[in-house]
Amino acid sequence: MDNLFLLAIILANVLFSMKGFNDVSFFRKYQFHVGSIRAGEQIRMISSAFLHVDVVHLAFNMLTLWFFAPVVYSFLGNFSFVLVYFGSLIFGSLLTMLFHKDDYSYSAVGASGAVTGVLYSAILLQPDMMLGIFFIIPIPAYLFGILYLLYSIYGMKAKNDNIGHTAHFGGAVGGYVITLLKMPSLLQDNLLMVILLAIPIVILFVMAKMGKL
Repeated sequence: MDNLFLLAIILANVLFSMKGFNDVSFFRKYQFHVGSIRAGEQIRMISSAFLHVDVVHLAFNMLTLWFFAPVVYSFLGNFSFVLVYFGSLIFGSLLTMLFHKDDYSYSAVGASGAVTGVLYSAILLQPDMMLGIFFIIPIPAYLFGILYLLYSIYGMKAKNDNIGHTAHFGGAVGGYVITLLKMPSLLQDNLLMVILLAIPIVILFVMAKMGKL
């Protein structure tokens, strides 16, 4: 069954999140928290991605995953889909630690990093598919992906909301890198798109190097 791995990931997110909704101590024990991670609780870097703030947060992430996962596993297969999901999750957590390592009180939850990795992988594999902003305005997937990451850079710099932009960006980098490793033929078949989708990633690391974030 093609969707078995996808359903298992969604089920794990739902069960873990529901437990967190009803048990504050459980939620706090497994959320992403820089101080606790630096004290040795590395499990939080993974467990936090299965917790969500509320039902809307959970539903949004799982619906996005449900829509874009089929593109990834139809091109790459089930095993590689799981690799993209968990690899992006880890990339998101690592980038978040890199950018917030000195902010011991920083905390976050959500599958957004892993889901954004799947989304960016799907865009890389099928860049010409049309997406709807707010389900109304049609936009090519590759343009959406570029704009989304540029917005994430803005969010990381502005720090004026509670969205985990760094995890989103790290997840996208994970999805991008793993997809190219699994399907290097994209570098020949669609080099222009590979370069275009890399532009926000290059911008982020140049800005970070220059101390602009």
